[in-house]
Amino acid sequence: MNPALAPPAGQRSQLQGLALCDWPLPAGSPASATVLLVHGLGEHMGRYAALARDLNTWGYAVRAYDQYGHGASDGPRGGLPSAPRLLDDLAQVVDQTRAGMAAGQPLLLLGHSMGGLVAARFVALQRRPLEGLVLSSPALDPGLNPVQKLLVAVLPALLPNLRVGNGLDARLISHDPAVVAAYQSDPLVHDRIAARLARFIADDSEAVRAAAPGWVLPTLLLYAGADKLVNPAGSRAFAAAAPAQVLSSQCFEPLYHEIFNEAEPGRSQVLAALRAWLDARFAA
Repeated sequence: MNPALAPPAGQRSQLQGLALCDWPLPAGSPASATVLLVHGLGEHMGRYAALARDLNTWGYAVRAYDQYGHGASDGPRGGLPSAPRLLDDLAQVVDQTRAGMAAGQPLLLLGHSMGGLVAARFVALQRRPLEGLVLSSPALDPGLNPVQKLLVAVLPALLPNLRVGNGLDARLISHDPAVVAAYQSDPLVHDRIAARLARFIADDSEAVRAAAPGWVLPTLLLYAGADKLVNPAGSRAFAAAAPAQVLSSQCFEPLYHEIFNEAEPGRSQVLAALRAWLDARFAA
């Protein structure tokens, strides 16, 4: 069985309507760093249990949370009450996470898809100090057609809370049919997106690309060349503009969107790239 299909585990908690989960290291095993996972549109933190266990094996503590309107957290599915809500929520989680960490231990974000956009925008705005950032197929270009661009420009002002289907084709998340089937049958996965959330994705993806030349935080960008759910051109543009001394990037040309849930050997190749970057900077 693909390890990405293993049932979620970890220590569950709540923070002001947000569901959280921790995968700590065994008692007496100091972590090289803590990795805070930020999931993508329509999914939830439980889908990252296998990645969390991999990170644990390498010596990293892991925390994740369900974003507003997702998973076990508050809010209508795919809703967004205000443009900065996802960034404000991440700030709360970062603050609580930092408060429970050992002094001097590094904290970094790992965001996938929409979660990659949220994490990158959080860094661009310097909302909180961090020691590193990992972006997995980030939504830096949602790939909107002209009609969708018009709707995103108009609908949020008229019907900001209107929620419609997000248009994501589950068959394109991974080449592994078992991963696709698990996604399709997952009761916590949804296909809703509010007009205001769509506007956030469109506006903030552009803002992150614009911020790339002044990027200062050590960042690893991993993205799928065959991605049909977000446009990989956004990642390429970001990589081309960001300073080479702070950004490492790698495109996995044949892979689909969920690079950490891909069929082998793709998944192992992505994990190897992640581990090499982490260990070079944070391993004890």
